[in-house]
Amino acid sequence: MNEKIGLFWLRDDFRISRNYGLEEATYNHKHVVVFYLYKKDIFNKQEAQKWWLSKSLLNFKKELLKFNIGLEIIETESYQVFFEKLLNKNDFSIYWNRVYEPEYLKFDQKLTKNLKNKNIFSKIFKGNVLNETNEITKSDGTPFKVFTPFWRTAEKVYFEKIPHKKKAIKKCFGKIDYFKNCIEPEKILPKKNWFKNFEKIWIPDEEKALKELKNFIKDRIVNYSDARNFPNIIGTSKLSPYIKFGQLHVATIWNECQKNKNKGTSKFLAEIGWREFNHSLINNFPNMLKNNYSKKFDKFPWEKNLKFLAAWKKGKTGYPIVDAGMKELYSTGWMHNRVRMIVGSFLVKHLLINWKEGEKYFRNCLLDYSAANNVAGWQWVAGSGADAAPYFRIFNPILQGEKFDKEGEYVKKWLPELKNLPKKFIHKPWEFNDGNFKLGIDYPKPIVKHEEARSKALNAFKKI
Repeated sequence: MNEKIGLFWLRDDFRISRNYGLEEATYNHKHVVVFYLYKKDIFNKQEAQKWWLSKSLLNFKKELLKFNIGLEIIETESYQVFFEKLLNKNDFSIYWNRVYEPEYLKFDQKLTKNLKNKNIFSKIFKGNVLNETNEITKSDGTPFKVFTPFWRTAEKVYFEKIPHKKKAIKKCFGKIDYFKNCIEPEKILPKKNWFKNFEKIWIPDEEKALKELKNFIKDRIVNYSDARNFPNIIGTSKLSPYIKFGQLHVATIWNECQKNKNKGTSKFLAEIGWREFNHSLINNFPNMLKNNYSKKFDKFPWEKNLKFLAAWKKGKTGYPIVDAGMKELYSTGWMHNRVRMIVGSFLVKHLLINWKEGEKYFRNCLLDYSAANNVAGWQWVAGSGADAAPYFRIFNPILQGEKFDKEGEYVKKWLPELKNLPKKFIHKPWEFNDGNFKLGIDYPKPIVKHEEARSKALNAFKKI
């Protein structure tokens, strides 16, 4: 056993199971300290995630105490400045798991080099992916730009890997304190307490994540292929925030799905595959994190319309399925995937507002926000991404509502002002003539007309 302290840098790894860096630290050291670096500037643009992060730290801290491991939170303006100070010590070895964003991976290389120069032992481990982002390439070594062949290859590579020998985290000899001026998890909570509703819906810890996974596989996954499209029922897994923060490792999901293989599990694993594909994309084409993947979209005539953007954010577009989705997002920190596509299409194609505005708003409101999924998702909807929906695919919000929320149950849940409308009019309330319901007072008039907006969008796309 190493007498030096084992430090584990906690990032998106709030789990005991399959936490490779933490496992190694407890095997090599009598005393282990887990530390989390809280950079305020990152989370100022991710308000909803402040709540999930705060609760995750609180719950994980309690879990780690069972192993005599302390969790210390350090607020810092800069990772670089923090590690420059830490490297002046030589009483520790350090371990961490990868985060698959270009800047993090670049920082890992730089930090490893600096640690080596100081003769400090360090080791980086695989993070929350099935395959490392550089492992899946075409036969000529270039990255995939289309999902289906990517996932076919990725599944094969993962199947052929030697199974990970599962270790259990070892109990340490006693909890010790290492860093000074640490902060408590509660300090991270957003100042506005709109998130109080989240507490009725979510429990951000590993035990809950594993329970939700098992319930999903037992009760719902068999019908997942079809049920996932209907926002009025619980047909999806709702595991995405747990995956983002690492309460659930995707390898655990894979293994559990292998026990009950059917059409639903294959479709669900393909969604995990989309996440893998998105991480591959942003690391092979990092420019797409801030710009269009497809350069021709640089010439697209986006419109700046603050009034329309505000109406979209507040769920006041006059299109019930769109508005219900935006209300669900603000109220729960999550939105049904089918509805994400509908509201996204409405913003970029009906309102001709740049996808970057939608990406920014989702980043702030989603509990499951990840750079890879959010950027790739928005660029898919806009038509500017890799393997994206064609530009001429413009969702009709009325037909989408009638197809996927036939009885209007989803709309009525999030827009109670429409609960007395007959089913026939629930997705087009402007056609309902009744003295008790006043369009423009009880519910907004549509901010654009679908056919006119569609025609305008197609003409705009012709310019590129």
